[in-house]
Amino acid sequence: MCYLVCLCALFAPVAQAASNGMDMSMDGAMDLASGNMLTYLHFTPGDVLWFQGWVPASAGAMVGACIGLFMLGLVERWIAAARAVMQAHWAHRARVVQLNTASDASLPTTTSDRVDGKSSSHSLTVPVLPSTIPRTLGLRSAPPFILKHELPRGVLLMVQIALNYAFMLAVMTFQLGFIFSLIVGLGVGEMLFGRFGSHTVL
Repeated sequence: MCYLVCLCALFAPVAQAASNGMDMSMDGAMDLASGNMLTYLHFTPGDVLWFQGWVPASAGAMVGACIGLFMLGLVERWIAAARAVMQAHWAHRARVVQLNTASDASLPTTTSDRVDGKSSSHSLTVPVLPSTIPRTLGLRSAPPFILKHELPRGVLLMVQIALNYAFMLAVMTFQLGFIFSLIVGLGVGEMLFGRFGSHTVL
């Protein structure tokens, strides 16, 4: 009996803390500093979009947020197409630089002139043109590092990755309006700009 009383005395604070009005259930909405986050797919406005003050709670704010996400989807597909087009251009220019470096930036040709009834020949150097480069040049060697190519390549990739992470955070709100806006925006952007990236042939 004494042991039972001791156990009741030990577990009494725990039972009191469990019944002090704190609801630890995950079924409802999690109250944030401003706005709610529902843990299931919904159309209910009031989700925090990226920043604490960005809480589209009204119908007009939700429409504006969805339009903004739609436009960002277009921008992401445009950046992807621009990267593909520029990649083809940069690869071709890198082959020009690589061939110029290997052949001292010239191709020898021979021309003949006739002066006073005597023929003479001399060599003429012709610069390498992009149209004269075989497409298989440099497949077994690394392309040269060109800062004016690599810098915009890195910047475009950083912008595209930043947009992709922003899209992921928007989808994690479980707001179906945000999700549908991103899906439609990416699809329309692919229809508008996808052909530019897929049409480039190195």
